[in-house]
Amino acid sequence: MTKKILASLLITCASFALTSAAQAQEAFSPIPQVADGWRFSVSPYGWIPQVNTTVSAGGTGSKNADISMNNLLSNLKSGAMIAGEAHYGKWGVLADFATATLQKSGSFNFKGDPAFRAGDKSTLQASLFNLMGTYTVFNNQDAYVDALLGVRWISLTTSFDVALQSDPSMRENVSSATPATYGVVGFNSRYRILGSNWYVPLYADIGTAGGPNHQTWQASTGVGVALSKMVDLSLTYRAIGFEIKSGNNDSTLLKGIFHGPQVMATFNF
Repeated sequence: MTKKILASLLITCASFALTSAAQAQEAFSPIPQVADGWRFSVSPYGWIPQVNTTVSAGGTGSKNADISMNNLLSNLKSGAMIAGEAHYGKWGVLADFATATLQKSGSFNFKGDPAFRAGDKSTLQASLFNLMGTYTVFNNQDAYVDALLGVRWISLTTSFDVALQSDPSMRENVSSATPATYGVVGFNSRYRILGSNWYVPLYADIGTAGGPNHQTWQASTGVGVALSKMVDLSLTYRAIGFEIKSGNNDSTLLKGIFHGPQVMATFNF
């Protein structure tokens, strides 16, 4: 179902772009203009990242776990991604929420004995929430720049369930959750291309949860087009990196990077 929703979003966005190219006679400005009064935007999006993580238990060794874009799509069970902004004059607030659940099932013979066939299921749930206060530091007909200050919350929950197929009561389940909250500063901007309705979005931030091994960053850029005064579409490449200390005495370090293409439709009010 999630794959169908993502495909529908991509098809809808492509249809908007084709309709705009065929019919638009006016170059709608993609640059928001600061004025007294409220303005809002809601942006559903689809992000298909590759996942690269490294876990170190404090010794000399570490373990890598990578998920390709193809594997992510084939094992995706559910997900939701949406962002929004509210502004009054130069001041505003930005929120961004994304969550996805990946699940993979299989089976194996315990100690190689077919009489003890077991089924296993592994699940990864990744969630991200950004909440930023914004202030417009630059705005004209060709550029828009907001300074950002806020928090990022990241949570990774993993679980592994195994049970004998001949006796489901013989079951073992192990799960762990690794959350982190960071303070973040950054900027969010748009740059108009040659006075047209096309623009370059550029976003970057960096933050910490305290200490050298509790850090995060995010960056994205690409291209967008204003289809009308109320709707625009963007295609970007987005990356988020993080480091999380966990375990007893903060002895386990989890490093991760999520990076991949993102398509977003923004509705302005």
